[in-house]
Amino acid sequence: QVQLVESGGGLVKAGDSLRLSCAASGRTFSSYATGWFRRAPGKERSFVAAISTSGGTIRYTDSVQGRFTISRDNTQNTVYLQMNSLKLEDTGVYYCAADDRFLPVSPRGSYEAWGQGTQVTVSS
Repeated sequence: QVQLVESGGGLVKAGDSLRLSCAASGRTFSSYATGWFRRAPGKERSFVAAISTSGGTIRYTDSVQGRFTISRDNTQNTVYLQMNSLKLEDTGVYYCAADDRFLPVSPRGSYEAWGQGTQVTVSS
């Protein structure tokens, strides 16, 4: 089984950038597709971005397309989410999820592993 730990969250101003990391331990991380999700205050968890095992398939939710970039470094067992031009509505707890069967794009998916989350707060 794989274990995930997110990091890189923080308090930033609108327009700033942050890079989140999802570090994996346990089984071979290169066998796992990985997704980022977020839970905004008072809302349900939603999909942000996902990347396949090789990085050849990438998906984004429409609201982050062109601002966020997901990538992975299998030598470091880490998936990144580069977030640029942050907006107030990007505020939330960001989670990563990994699965060796499916590309994690459903916020209600029963994936093999979920991280504990990292808080991102965007202020005006």
